[in-house]
Amino acid sequence: MSSIKKFEDLEIWKLAREICQEVFLIREKSNLKTDFRLYDQLNGSSGSIMDNIAEGFERNGNKEFAQFLSIVKASCGETRSQLYRVLDRNYISKEEFDIQHEKLTTLGKQIGGFRTYLQQSDFKGSKFK
Repeated sequence: MSSIKKFEDLEIWKLAREICQEVFLIREKSNLKTDFRLYDQLNGSSGSIMDNIAEGFERNGNKEFAQFLSIVKASCGETRSQLYRVLDRNYISKEEFDIQHEKLTTLGKQIGGFRTYLQQSDFKGSKFK
């Protein structure tokens, strides 16, 4: 992590940003735009993934960042669950669902692995130098 200078360098943040953008594109090309409550929840949880990665990183300490990643992983699961409702209401095809579901599953695994790394690392963060 010492070579990463800003949260925008993190692969997990980049993938989270991509997912967040795809949620918006799903809204634009489907009737999800008329299901305000579901879109608001989906937009909020997908945005929470990238925002909490950024916020945790900016805390400059591994313990706090690991705690934020726990929240991020939960938001990933929440977004995946909401994606099922989007599929069940026929706002996306099964193929589109599978693509987004795979991205969210992969991201969840990456977040979990990164969280484990932070917890086991001797590096404590720049605020403890």
